[in-house]
Amino acid sequence: MAITASGLGSGLDIDGLVSQLVVAERAPVDNRLVRKEAQLQAELSAFGSLKSALSTLQSSLSGLLSLKTFQSRTVTSGSEAFSATAGGNAVTGSYAIEVTQLAKAHSLASGVYSSTSALLGEGQITFRFGATDYDSDTDTYNGFAVNSAKAQATITIDSTNNTLEGVRRAINDANLGVNAAIINDGTGYRLLLSSADTGAENSLEVSVVESGPAGLGQLAFNINATSMMQTVAAQDAQLTINGLAVASASNTVSGAIEDVDLTLSALTSGTPASLTVARDRAAIKTAIKGFINAYNGFVETNNGLSSFNAETLKAGILLGDFTLNSITNRVKQVLGTAIGGSHALQRLADIGITTGDGGKLKLNDAALDDILDSDFDALAGLFTANASIGDSRISYVSSTAKTQPGSYAVEITQLATQAVFLGSGVLPDFATTSLTVNGDNDTLAVKIDGHASGQITLAAGTYTSGAALAAEIEARINADNALRDAGASVSVTYDQVNNRLVINSASFGSESRIEITQVDANTAASLGLSTGAGANGLDVAGSIGGITATGIGKTLTGAVGSVTEGLVINVDGGALGARGNLVYNRGVAERLNELLGQYLGAESMLDLRTTSLSDQIEELGEQRDRLNSRMESFEARTRARFIALDGLLTQLLQTSDYLAQQLANLPGPARPNNS
Repeated sequence: MAITASGLGSGLDIDGLVSQLVVAERAPVDNRLVRKEAQLQAELSAFGSLKSALSTLQSSLSGLLSLKTFQSRTVTSGSEAFSATAGGNAVTGSYAIEVTQLAKAHSLASGVYSSTSALLGEGQITFRFGATDYDSDTDTYNGFAVNSAKAQATITIDSTNNTLEGVRRAINDANLGVNAAIINDGTGYRLLLSSADTGAENSLEVSVVESGPAGLGQLAFNINATSMMQTVAAQDAQLTINGLAVASASNTVSGAIEDVDLTLSALTSGTPASLTVARDRAAIKTAIKGFINAYNGFVETNNGLSSFNAETLKAGILLGDFTLNSITNRVKQVLGTAIGGSHALQRLADIGITTGDGGKLKLNDAALDDILDSDFDALAGLFTANASIGDSRISYVSSTAKTQPGSYAVEITQLATQAVFLGSGVLPDFATTSLTVNGDNDTLAVKIDGHASGQITLAAGTYTSGAALAAEIEARINADNALRDAGASVSVTYDQVNNRLVINSASFGSESRIEITQVDANTAASLGLSTGAGANGLDVAGSIGGITATGIGKTLTGAVGSVTEGLVINVDGGALGARGNLVYNRGVAERLNELLGQYLGAESMLDLRTTSLSDQIEELGEQRDRLNSRMESFEARTRARFIALDGLLTQLLQTSDYLAQQLANLPGPARPNNS
């Protein structure tokens, strides 16, 4: 490492002089960059605070944007015997509920076995579901009525699973809707079978066909053999609602009261208990107050950024900033503008929200309570996007930011239809004869809405009515795992006039399709079902606001590029032709949410400002790099000059010393007298 000793000859402090000159040269530019960066960083932080306040304000709108907030219901039960939940369509009011019977699942117990590994025999066990007429007291099996909505199922028991434990596992693994358990009752082990579903029509019929070592028949429970013991009879729940008798296969009672699900857990001991359904006022108040608090937080942030203290002459970092002023004015404009249309509530002030000190919002709770009492439904229209039409078969579904408020004529030129497959009229006259399903006509395969089924097998037997045959085919198709997983299903009816089966897809529109892909040799001749496709469904067609809309299933969507773009309505039947005017409005929360989305999105005004500030800060870093390079060059040049000066001074000093020495040696009177 080289060692420098500047100024040794002349005595000059070259390092100190150079350092001071470099500092003096750097200071003006460096100070300017520091001040500029501090200003830019402060502005960037200020816009970050503004963006955060706007984001919080937008988040606070989520509750006000959702119709569920305004449709929410509270349910109060006057008894521990039942609880309830209510949806947005539940009618508010009070009901007297009396529970006299709970739903139960059918349960059967086998005889006693010495161990879980005891052998039960081999063969096939078939389970059917339906209503059992059985008297446990007299052990009398009087009959069984099949539940056509549930398919029968068969499992095979062989040498690999013919123990008590093996049969239990085979039943549970098959997922048949039957639960199997082994119970030790003190005398030995019993197989306990129970229906997975409660209700009188979900009891079990157990049939056994033995094909090996005997013993499996001890699990039979049917009209011909009651080897198992009924431990719990299947029964429906029984209750009254305001004195009206109601029966339910489940202890969860749905549909008895519109959009209310009752869950029964005990009897009410002969005394009706109250159930009160009310609007969830607290949820709405919470959503409104959350919005007010978020807006006031935005105001506080805005005031801090744009303030000016006349005493200290200190200004907020964004005082007079165009971006801040523009955002503030637009937000205030949205909150203060009437939503338009025929709504009774037009402005926030109509529900008690007004502007107070410092531009903050304040809520008059009494005024809001009056609205909640008198005009609850209009409250949703003040905040959310909404539409109304005088046709009960047409309903508003959704809209987008591109949908413009206005009144739009709705005309329907085609209703949505379901796919239909019409069988041929070969069925017998069920009034005088019956139809037999056997190995020649009991299997088929279908494709519903583009989803292929597996092989479907009908229950063999004699059918004495077209309705029973249709119910069996419907149940078997809808029980197919592939179709069920795809959400595809059908309804099957018997057309008595044309003596044929009619299969309809549950879906509507052009995606609704039915095809029979496989049948038995005698299916076409006996059931009237042959391979081929039925008639596909049709999408709804029509116009909104005089412009042809896009139909998918039952929904019509406004044309792209039109004022109704993104507007979606559901047409659930009705007449063709003009169906009235749909009035669409966008509430305060909807408009504000759109505005805030514009400010918070990519390439927005705020995004561009913050990007510009970040770019300027980055440029300052580059300017510092250039300054450092320039200072290094300046230091090198200055040091070189001082080193040259040092050399020159050294020479001069040496000359001076030499001359002084020579003068001292001169002879004569000129020499100084030192004596």
